[in-house]
Amino acid sequence: MVGVGARSGVTADEVLDLVAAVLREAGLTGGEVLALATLDARAAEPGIAGAAARLGVPVRAFASEELAAVAVPRPSERVLTATGTASVAEAAALRGAGPGAALLVPKRKSSSVTCAIARSAPLRPNEVSTSARLLPDTRGYIAGEPQTSPTRAIPTPIPTPIPTPHTTAAMDIHTSADAHDLRHHGDAEVRDEKLIDLAVNVRTNTPPEWLRERIADSLTGLAAYPDGRAARAAVAERHDLPARRVLLTAGAAEAFVLLARALPVRRPVVVHPQFTEPEAALRDAGHQVERVLLREEDGFRLDPAAVPEDADLVVIGNPTNPTSVLHPAAAIASLARPGRWLVVDEAFMDAVPGERESLAPRTDVPGLVVLRSLTKTWGLAGLRIGYVLAEPETIAALERVQPLWPVSTPALVAAEACMAPLALMEAEEAAHRIGVERAHLLAGLAEFDEVRVVAAAEAPFVLVRIEGADAVRERLRSLGFAARRGDTFPGLDRNWLRLAVRDRVTTNRFLQALDQALLALG
Repeated sequence: MVGVGARSGVTADEVLDLVAAVLREAGLTGGEVLALATLDARAAEPGIAGAAARLGVPVRAFASEELAAVAVPRPSERVLTATGTASVAEAAALRGAGPGAALLVPKRKSSSVTCAIARSAPLRPNEVSTSARLLPDTRGYIAGEPQTSPTRAIPTPIPTPIPTPHTTAAMDIHTSADAHDLRHHGDAEVRDEKLIDLAVNVRTNTPPEWLRERIADSLTGLAAYPDGRAARAAVAERHDLPARRVLLTAGAAEAFVLLARALPVRRPVVVHPQFTEPEAALRDAGHQVERVLLREEDGFRLDPAAVPEDADLVVIGNPTNPTSVLHPAAAIASLARPGRWLVVDEAFMDAVPGERESLAPRTDVPGLVVLRSLTKTWGLAGLRIGYVLAEPETIAALERVQPLWPVSTPALVAAEACMAPLALMEAEEAAHRIGVERAHLLAGLAEFDEVRVVAAAEAPFVLVRIEGADAVRERLRSLGFAARRGDTFPGLDRNWLRLAVRDRVTTNRFLQALDQALLALG
């Protein structure tokens, strides 16, 4: 039984998007839904009725007095005041499922819908539930929030499958790791093969010679244990922060592991599509992770209202990998709450001219944790160096779970060198060049009717949608080019590719290869 609460004017697509997400979380299909249950005042809403019709199930409606008598795990005073029940979705799901019912998925919510799923208790022979009024000739849906119980119901199947959401990345909240390979990264696309690399986002022709020389000179000091004080001070000075707000790490990936192990979180939420390592690290540490999926039709831009209010850890990338969207700093900062850690992955921020929208120097945002990497701009993926900027108490908690001497002497030397004024000037010049080359790539892609681009690209890569992109990617490989598959990112499917920005000559050759690939497969 799927319980749904919705605002007036909600569309069927909005209802179905959240229902689909909650069913995935429960491990169920649309064919296993018996009905949509909701408040009688909402049963005739076109969005609820239309969603039920497309699911092929009836709407079950309950008076507010009936739902108010149902105990719910996630009550809301605001909802109680407005509707007479503390949670329409949970109460309707439990009431509709009958006596002894249990929630499979508690209330999940989007910006306009809530949804919950309840499992019916087995009926004794000849017993019939009469608790709900079945509305003839009406179809509906119910919305709510995610569930932690592994139990699942197997009700009598209804043959109509749940429709595919109308966007590739519909906004929803769910906890399932589903079919996405969270450990797949772009380097796997080019490993052991001689391909032109558009799959990895590391800037080409790096590290620069001056940086290689500094790293090489550090090898004479390998007999001593690493001393990170100078590098830590350089990072702090670069961001105008005290050193106690800085932690050096073996790349940003290590920082995600430290956060997952050190912070006592109850309800972590990751905003997707984005870099998958934060969610993978949280899951490895035993956390149940919820996702907020951003919509393609919204340009994959953040809607702060989509993040659950009681989330105590929120992770978002800025600019986001793989969408290349740069979210306004004010929108991200608005996610901060007392008792919540707000983790912002700024691994690509130094590729944005002026680093506009960066939160790195901010000390007025409660719970803010900013992650930076030196991998992308400086070509140091093999050296593993990054850092965390956060409140001193958070830095201390992360440091306690970090192994001794986690960052090597060459990596520390590189970090210090990359904080120098001349290095920062070089990074800024590179960011401007990337912008010019990205514009050239976007202009070329615009010539293809088959290609749809996420237009607001601000990072050193772009995200494109091509029907049958998985086949296009394989064809491109045969033509000598590696592109990053998109289907390993939650919120995307096989029709997406991420393309790194390269120099004009490489881009022109790639566009020719793409033309051949599309013709061959068209």
